[in-house]
This record gives sequence, structure tokens and C-alpha cells, in this order.
Amino acid sequence: MASAPLPADPTLDEIREGVAPLLASNAAFDGWNDKAVSTAAQSLGIDEDIARLAFKDGALSMIEAWIGVVDAEMARRLPPEKLGTMKIRERITALVTTRLEIMAADREGLRRAQAIMAMPQNLPRSSRIGWRSADRMWRLAGDTATDFNHYTKRVTLSAVYLSTLAVFVNDESENFSDTRAFLDRRIENVMQFEKWKAGSKARRDHMPSLARFVGRLRYPPR
Repeated sequence: MASAPLPADPTLDEIREGVAPLLASNAAFDGWNDKAVSTAAQSLGIDEDIARLAFKDGALSMIEAWIGVVDAEMARRLPPEKLGTMKIRERITALVTTRLEIMAADREGLRRAQAIMAMPQNLPRSSRIGWRSADRMWRLAGDTATDFNHYTKRVTLSAVYLSTLAVFVNDESENFSDTRAFLDRRIENVMQFEKWKAGSKARRDHMPSLARFVGRLRYPPR
């Protein structure tokens, strides 16, 4: 991913945004550390010390910034008018597939990022990062749920996405066909689960109320 031109006197936030797209490609060789930041800063003509200050929280702040760039690029490639022509299953598939296409050139950096995110001390923050990406995908797909479904959809998609990434980083098939087939199967599972939830709710809605039944026993109609 290319970095956008920086202003003459950039802020730390602007430096972070400028450096972030280059981090994964450098992390593939140097790891998610200060050296990767310095290499990216050099290529942009940014003072290395200031660039490292923008990522003073370490590897996870670097990874989070890069994933934020992936989120933004995914949204850019799939605007509402494009997603709006698709069915919900097609939208989710397109969103996840587009993320994979964006990261395809940086699979080694992604693999190293996954190892860091999986460390026990990093799991709480890693979970929040994954949740934000799942939330972004569902919102782009048009989801407006605010009830319990809001959470179950994001938990389910996070699990699908993470398991797909585990296949993706080791996939040597042509055009990542193995990953695409795996993703199709997982999304089919999600769609079946959503249908089951909808059917379960409908059954509950039509189920006789025990409280009303007991009330009628105590207070029969006159």
C-alpha cells in the first residue's frame, strides 16, 4: 500500500498515518520494531526519531495502525454504491476477500503480526482490534442492529475472519483458491446460523406465554 504525501510540518498523527502503510512490508524483514519504523521513515524523508515517537507504544501500536490502513482501503475499494448491489452474503464475502487482496503482498508481515497479537499479554488489545475490523465490515455491509444481534454478528465474523487468515498466510494455491474455498464454507456456516436465529426468534414469538397462562388460571375471564 502506498503512503499519502505528508504536509511540510506533519503532526505525530499525520506521521503515523503516513508510515503505517509501509510497516508490514518492512516488518517482513525487520520484525514489528523500531527498525521497521526507521526504514519506512527514511523512504518518506521523515526524521526517524520522530517517527519512532509516533509508535512509542511498540509493536501492537504499529500493527494496529497498519490494520487501520487496511480497514480504510477496504472501505475505499467497496463504496456503498458498489456494496448496495449485492446480497448480504456477497457483501461479507467481498469485504473479507478485499481485505485479503490488500494484504496479499504483505503476508510475511501479517504472519509476524499474528504471532505478536497471539501473545497472552496482547490478547485483550488484539481482541479489540479484531472487533473493530469486524464492526467496520458489518457496518459497510449495511448492518444496523443494536440488540444482541449486534454483538453475535461481530463475534461470529471475527472468528470467521481470524480462521481465514490462518489459512491465508500459508496458502500457496493459485490465486489463493484454497483460502477462498475455506472462506465460502465459513460464511455458509454464518448464514445458516443467522437463519437459525431468525427461525428461533419466530418460534419464540409464537410460543404461548407461560406467565399469561398461569395468570388465566388464577384469574379466569368472567
